[in-house]
Amino acid sequence: MRIITGIYKGRHFDIPRTFKARPTTDFAKENIFNVLNGYINLEDANALDLFAGTGSISYELLSRGCSSVISVESDRDHARFINECLKKLGTEKDILIRGDVFRFIKGCRQKFNLIFADPPYSLPELPKIPSLVFEHELLEDDGIFVFEHGKQHQFQDHPHFVEQRTYGSVNFSLFR
Repeated sequence: MRIITGIYKGRHFDIPRTFKARPTTDFAKENIFNVLNGYINLEDANALDLFAGTGSISYELLSRGCSSVISVESDRDHARFINECLKKLGTEKDILIRGDVFRFIKGCRQKFNLIFADPPYSLPELPKIPSLVFEHELLEDDGIFVFEHGKQHQFQDHPHFVEQRTYGSVNFSLFR
């Protein structure tokens, strides 16, 4: 896994083979960040990475200038890996929360400029996540929510849906 651009550009982290989570491919990650450049200036933005997995998106957000990132991951081994990578980067701009994403959403009182969520594609509650983000008012008025999901889910009818991008087997729905 590598960081594509920014202050940590080119940094690599080897993901243990035992991990269930896999990072978003470089191709998909690079393309979605190019799309995001048209929606938001990441410099000094505060971001939330739900279902952080390997932390790939969190590192990219930090590298691109976010002033703060909260990474939420429930798996103990994944959270430990993210913590180790953050130490290697030498940043204190990321707050890692090891816990349930749904519990975090319900209890969070902060708003974010950017929210990125990459839940397991087989998660039964996956279709409810966009509505939960908006019900709990986690997004700033001018913010953007990026939701990674499989092709079996479509969100065009959601009232906050803006567009969908597909890169190989990876689908991103964007909401405002």
